[in-house]
Amino acid sequence: MTKEVFKAVFIDAHGGPEVFALRDHELPPPAADEMRVRHTAIGLNFIDIYQRTGLYPVALPAILGSEAAGVVEVVGDRVDGFAPGDRIAYLATGGAYAQVANVSAAIAAKIPNGVSDEIAAAVFLKGMTAEMLVRQVFALTADHACLIHAAAGGVGTLLCQWARHIGARTIAVVGSEEKVAIAKDNGADDVIVRIQTDSISNDVRRLTDGRGVDVVYDSVGAATFHASLDSLAMRGHMVTYGNASGPVPAIEPLELGRRGSITLTRPILFHYATPDRLPDMAATLFELIAEGALKPTTGRHFKLDEVAAAHRLLESGKSVGAIVLTP
Repeated sequence: MTKEVFKAVFIDAHGGPEVFALRDHELPPPAADEMRVRHTAIGLNFIDIYQRTGLYPVALPAILGSEAAGVVEVVGDRVDGFAPGDRIAYLATGGAYAQVANVSAAIAAKIPNGVSDEIAAAVFLKGMTAEMLVRQVFALTADHACLIHAAAGGVGTLLCQWARHIGARTIAVVGSEEKVAIAKDNGADDVIVRIQTDSISNDVRRLTDGRGVDVVYDSVGAATFHASLDSLAMRGHMVTYGNASGPVPAIEPLELGRRGSITLTRPILFHYATPDRLPDMAATLFELIAEGALKPTTGRHFKLDEVAAAHRLLESGKSVGAIVLTP
């Protein structure tokens, strides 16, 4: 197979949404352990913003994009379990903002009947993140109380739904009054509006009779970090997994002891969704979607050449549900 030319969105420098440029991309044949996948839908994630701005530096020029769904066109010589025509979703560290991509079979999973390509693309990275958070980083049970930040966002809505499915007590934090109903519809028992409270931790203590929560899932970062720490019960678990408001400040280990021997972790999905774990994670995610326990929602749809507008919407904090690019 000779090289073929497809459209892709590049960044040649770190910066704002204006750095995106749609142009031709010459794609070589897939390697022995890769598949060529024609995208049908591409998911948008905060990690794409971190890479675009340089918070998570990437080698330039770069094609961003961490998840997509599509149809397998060609498989490499060492690829097992996949064939041309298969519908698949995949995780990546980049390369999804394109019409077509060469994808390692180790980061892909088949999309089962009952799950659309659009939902798979919108939910795969976010859903795998949620699976990691509630089943692996902290094994949430019906005996636990949890605090979920950005509860109306892509991962946040899934976390609320998953916590409801498990039976855990869920307190959600949202950024505006308009998002309260969204969090409640997705399973939150109580909702705190961040801009309408003087103290998130005081509200959490009030809602838990002074105890606090067993775990905090915080993707906001700097703006909520200390409030999250102060919301934990004794021996509670602080999970910081995003930086929407900037990276969290440094903290002395002694401070964790002073707050009740709490733990602090910063998980990275690709350290959990390794080739040996990914199939089970994906199967669990898609099973819960197919049976209706998880009901992912998509928000706005943008064409590939509208990716700058899609990034602006995601950064604004006004998006509801997952944003999808359609190649």
